Amino acid sequence: MKLNARDASGYFARPDPDKTGLLIYGADGMRIALKRQEVIAALVGPKGEEEMRLSRMPAAEIRRDPAMLSDAIKAVGFFPGPRVVFVEDATEAQAPAILPALEDWQPGDAQVVITAGQLKPTSKLRKFFEGHKNAYAAAIYDNPPTRAEIEAELSRAGLRNLPQESLRDLSTLAMALDPGDFRQTLEKLVLYKHGDESPVIPEDIAAVAPATTEAEIDEMLDIVAEAKTGEIGPLMQRLRAQGVQPVSLCIGMMRHFRTLYAVAAAPGGPAEGIGRVRPPIFGPRRDLVLRQAQNWGAPKLQDALTAITETDLALRSAAQTAPQMALVERTLIRLAMMARR
Repeated sequence: MKLNARDASGYFARPDPDKTGLLIYGADGMRIALKRQEVIAALVGPKGEEEMRLSRMPAAEIRRDPAMLSDAIKAVGFFPGPRVVFVEDATEAQAPAILPALEDWQPGDAQVVITAGQLKPTSKLRKFFEGHKNAYAAAIYDNPPTRAEIEAELSRAGLRNLPQESLRDLSTLAMALDPGDFRQTLEKLVLYKHGDESPVIPEDIAAVAPATTEAEIDEMLDIVAEAKTGEIGPLMQRLRAQGVQPVSLCIGMMRHFRTLYAVAAAPGGPAEGIGRVRPPIFGPRRDLVLRQAQNWGAPKLQDALTAITETDLALRSAAQTAPQMALVERTLIRLAMMARR
């Protein structure tokens, strides 16, 4: 039987131990691994591997010795409880060795969990699981987890006080990170809030999110966008000491002011624009960028982008003799003064 995306999420959390097996396939190996870990843990429990109720085998080995899968499925465990045979990285080439063991499955045998990459609709493995009355096939797509999945994941870890604003920021973060990094971020958030019963707030999420390598440049751009001209010089000295290049600052300026323009010029207004920005902006920075875009307005941001483009062309010009960092600093001050108008 085929599991659609919504049903698959529920089944991975609460799988049926009496089924013949489950095929999980798709293009993203990390997402498949996370789902496989979830369903196996739900089937055998935290002590399943310790109690030898979980058998692992690469699909390539089954092709060389087809009997090993049948033996593992029929084996009687010493400890009571559901048993699982996990077959990893199956391909269509191993189907002739895998399917006979599944066809011979009887109630009381170990459930078989198989992971695979992309499988065509004509795949023998897919057709077997999709057409079987006592087995499931689930395709894993390259979609970030939904709010419901994030909430369920944190709830299982004991973190339940999640306001909608925090769920929104976590959903945004899930779109920006790969699945493994996002799972680590959720784990860090659970540890960060351990013993703290207060609601999860955007500042908590920002505290555990992966730090950007451009944090110093972002600080400078925020100073400029908020017209804090007096703070440009000291921070500029710090950036020079850290070896930040003028071109990097110019690229950062262009990126930041293009983002502000995209937010300010959105047809539905800045509140709609901030939700359409890619990569997504989350946490306290979301409110900061939204405020900056509203304060500047689209016409003034167009002038700012023109000034940045002129600076970029000057940096690239072979005839330019002025110090490059001085050119960039002058543009930063000019933009900060522009913000005051």
